[in-house]
Amino acid sequence: MYLINRATNRIEPLQPRTFSELGLRERSNLQEWIANHPVALGEELLIIQKEFSGFADTAERLDLLALDKGGNLVIIENKLDDSGRDVTWQALKYASYCSSLSKEQIRSIFQQYLDQHSLGSSAAERLAEFFQAEYEELELNPGVSQRIMLIAGHFRKEVTSTVLWLMNYKLQVQCFEATVYSLAGEMFLSLEQIIPLRGAEEYIIGMAEKTQEDAVRQKEVPHRHRVRREFWGYLLEKMNGESDLFRKTSPGPDSWISTGSGASGIAFNMVAIRNESRVEVYINRERWENEQIFDSLAARRAEFEQAMGTPIQWFRNDEGKGCRIAVVGEGNLYDRERWGEMADFLIPTMVRFASTFRVALLEAVRMLPAR
Repeated sequence: MYLINRATNRIEPLQPRTFSELGLRERSNLQEWIANHPVALGEELLIIQKEFSGFADTAERLDLLALDKGGNLVIIENKLDDSGRDVTWQALKYASYCSSLSKEQIRSIFQQYLDQHSLGSSAAERLAEFFQAEYEELELNPGVSQRIMLIAGHFRKEVTSTVLWLMNYKLQVQCFEATVYSLAGEMFLSLEQIIPLRGAEEYIIGMAEKTQEDAVRQKEVPHRHRVRREFWGYLLEKMNGESDLFRKTSPGPDSWISTGSGASGIAFNMVAIRNESRVEVYINRERWENEQIFDSLAARRAEFEQAMGTPIQWFRNDEGKGCRIAVVGEGNLYDRERWGEMADFLIPTMVRFASTFRVALLEAVRMLPAR
């Protein structure tokens, strides 16, 4: 911070001082400054209690308790020249204690504060005024929306590292660096938000959401793999009791299992996903070969559907490479109660499907022109 000397057209650096050097105290000075001018933290906040100790089975006190314009509780912890090592743990405890506060409890806490500091004021009226809404319509402290603001002259690495990690889990934590200056008997206070950097909040929130999505996905993928492997193990045990078609196939983590058709690049598949089960022949050779084999089979569509006794879906896939011919049934791989129903569809349909198409497939392959 600099002092502008207009007489000399120069700037003069103001030397930062420590709170202790200037005889300033956490509770009687820093806390009072914030309580009486919370907008110094960069937004409109309503202070509803100081030195709040209304926690069951503990005598701990949080410095300031506030509400933001979204109705979320804000826990404000003040330290002077050093944050200490445990401020994040301390604030997290307070946030957890406050998470269960109801709207009526918040009104009562605020009323106690007003009775001490602003006689004659109604908490309900002040809340309605702050939120520009009727008190009865207000929603306060929804879900896990509690926020934390930490203020200190210096933040230890243990604190900043923990805060940054917590933000990956979408906890709303802000760190403000408080610096005091003195000049000619006057004192100045600077409050600078250092985490997250101002202007980068949306980016940080977006990264936190992505981190959470990735974490959920990492948990879901192994679960899906495990369920798929179990389902195919269950199905193959039943299948092998009725046909040798998939006897050389092992259960795996994919949504399908395959067996050869007798021609390279063409496989019979059984598929199980969340909203259907199906049997298919998948033709995955050179594109021109795929199209000719598919067209040869499609020309006999009525014959094959009569043999199967059920509609067949035909996917020539003109924009892609592989072609697919399939019979589709219902089912949900992730609903174990439907596994028996899916097996009753997949096993006999697959046996009949392979028997219906195998000879015609091999004939279509033999008819391909040499290139």
